[in-house]
Amino acid sequence: MKRHEFLRELHKVSANRNYLEIGVNDGRSLTLSRVPSIAIDPAFKVVSELRCDVHLVKATSDDFFARENPLQHLKGGRHPLRNLRRGRSPIGYWRRTTLDLSFIDGMHLFEFALRDFMNVEKYSDWGSVIVLDDMLPRSVDEAARDRHTNAWTGDVYKITEVLARYRPDLVTVQVDTAPTGQLVVFGADPDNRVLHDKYDEIMAEYKVPDPQKVPEAILERAGAVRPEALLEAGFWRPLAQARNRGLPRSIGWEPLRRSLEQVGVSR
Repeated sequence: MKRHEFLRELHKVSANRNYLEIGVNDGRSLTLSRVPSIAIDPAFKVVSELRCDVHLVKATSDDFFARENPLQHLKGGRHPLRNLRRGRSPIGYWRRTTLDLSFIDGMHLFEFALRDFMNVEKYSDWGSVIVLDDMLPRSVDEAARDRHTNAWTGDVYKITEVLARYRPDLVTVQVDTAPTGQLVVFGADPDNRVLHDKYDEIMAEYKVPDPQKVPEAILERAGAVRPEALLEAGFWRPLAQARNRGLPRSIGWEPLRRSLEQVGVSR
């Protein structure tokens, strides 16, 4: 299954009420959204028809998240009926905005992808779904920091190891999509500061010059699950119901974690 096919189905099974995308390019992934969306890219060149209420942000993701209220577009206005017509919560203006589905496909360098994840997590919750693209490079050349191939993932694959090491509270699922795989992250905790506190330490160890030492398990996709297996799992409907009811992490997270273990997780 190709990455855009997986994303299309993920929009359906997650029943997301909003969507955030980092790295728009020509809009091929953004065109899959049917809900209020925010899409960030300093040089987007959208050529696909968009069929959602979207805020296209021409800025770097770092600059966007530095804004005072970056998710204002998803909150909606004060008028409940107008919000309903636009697919938003009727009382969304007065509620904390939480991202349901996010797709990170920005700069293909480890430090940028890590900061993107950290920024997205601040506006997510245990019931959010965060997808990172290009997490399973097919060769060491493709994973180089300095691009010298046509197809290029950069060294963003390191996110998987960093999350396993520093954030064992999360559940990550490597997905064997074409061409270069994805990582789906569950269990976001906006109050967790570990990555922020350890950022300099992480950079000192993982930001290294080429050639990158890509683990064989990454190149061989040893821990990746079939996209169909994840999409057909039984936890999606209960997840959406729990999220929409506003269940707290203390009640909703452990049942989801157990369900994910049955699908097969990266750790």
